[in-house]
Amino acid sequence: MIIPWQQIDPETLYNLIESFVLREGTDYGEQEKTLAQKVDDVKRQLERGEAVVVWSELHENINIMPRSQFNAQSQTPSKEQ
Repeated sequence: MIIPWQQIDPETLYNLIESFVLREGTDYGEQEKTLAQKVDDVKRQLERGEAVVVWSELHENINIMPRSQFNAQSQTPSKEQ
Protein backbone atom coordinates (compact mmCIF):
# COMPACT_ATOMS: atom_id res chain seq x y z
CA MET A 1 0.00 0.00 0.00
CA ILE A 2 1.37 3.42 -0.94
CA ILE A 3 1.62 5.90 1.93
CA PRO A 4 1.44 9.53 0.72
CA TRP A 5 4.80 11.01 1.73
CA GLN A 6 3.10 14.38 2.33
CA GLN A 7 1.17 12.82 5.23
CA ILE A 8 4.33 11.71 7.04
CA ASP A 9 5.76 13.99 9.71
CA PRO A 10 8.77 15.82 8.15
CA GLU A 11 11.23 14.53 10.75
CA THR A 12 9.94 10.97 10.38
CA LEU A 13 10.16 11.27 6.59
CA TYR A 14 13.75 12.50 6.81
CA ASN A 15 14.67 9.57 9.09
CA LEU A 16 12.93 7.12 6.75
CA ILE A 17 14.78 8.49 3.71
CA GLU A 18 18.09 8.53 5.58
CA SER A 19 17.62 4.90 6.64
CA PHE A 20 16.80 3.95 3.05
CA VAL A 21 19.88 5.76 1.70
CA LEU A 22 22.18 4.15 4.27
CA ARG A 23 21.10 0.63 3.36
CA GLU A 24 20.79 1.03 -0.43
CA GLY A 25 24.55 0.99 -1.19
CA THR A 26 24.29 2.63 -4.61
CA ASP A 27 27.46 3.52 -6.48
CA TYR A 28 27.38 7.16 -7.57
CA GLY A 29 30.33 6.95 -9.95
CA GLU A 30 33.45 9.04 -9.73
CA GLN A 31 31.94 11.78 -7.56
CA GLU A 32 30.62 10.44 -4.27
CA LYS A 33 27.64 12.30 -2.79
CA THR A 34 27.19 13.24 0.84
CA LEU A 35 24.43 11.69 2.92
CA ALA A 36 22.51 14.99 2.81
CA GLN A 37 22.75 15.08 -0.99
CA LYS A 38 21.50 11.51 -1.25
CA VAL A 39 18.57 12.28 1.09
CA ASP A 40 17.71 15.35 -1.02
CA ASP A 41 17.83 13.23 -4.19
CA VAL A 42 15.36 10.71 -2.77
CA LYS A 43 13.08 13.48 -1.48
CA ARG A 44 13.00 15.01 -4.98
CA GLN A 45 12.11 11.59 -6.42
CA LEU A 46 9.20 11.38 -3.99
CA GLU A 47 8.08 14.91 -4.89
CA ARG A 48 8.17 14.09 -8.63
CA GLY A 49 6.29 10.82 -8.08
CA GLU A 50 9.22 8.71 -9.32
CA ALA A 51 9.51 6.97 -5.94
CA VAL A 52 6.86 5.98 -3.41
CA VAL A 53 6.69 5.14 0.28
CA VAL A 54 5.24 1.65 0.62
CA TRP A 55 3.84 -0.19 3.65
CA SER A 56 3.97 -3.98 3.40
CA GLU A 57 1.28 -5.63 5.49
CA LEU A 58 2.84 -9.02 4.83
CA HIS A 59 6.28 -8.01 6.13
CA GLU A 60 5.02 -5.26 8.46
CA ASN A 61 7.62 -2.78 7.26
CA ILE A 62 7.89 0.47 5.37
CA ASN A 63 10.15 1.08 2.40
CA ILE A 64 10.86 3.46 -0.45
CA MET A 65 10.90 2.10 -3.98
CA PRO A 66 10.72 3.32 -7.55
CA ARG A 67 7.09 3.73 -8.64
CA SER A 68 7.77 1.51 -11.67
CA GLN A 69 8.93 -1.32 -9.39
CA PHE A 70 5.85 -0.94 -7.17
CA ASN A 71 3.57 -0.97 -10.22
CA ALA A 72 5.27 -4.09 -11.60
CA GLN A 73 4.91 -5.91 -8.26
CA SER A 74 1.26 -4.85 -7.98
CA GLN A 75 0.48 -6.38 -11.37
CA THR A 76 2.12 -9.73 -10.57
CA PRO A 77 -0.53 -12.33 -9.68
CA SER A 78 -0.42 -13.60 -6.11
CA LYS A 79 0.69 -17.19 -5.56
CA GLU A 80 -2.17 -17.65 -3.09
CA GLN A 81 -4.87 -17.51 -5.80
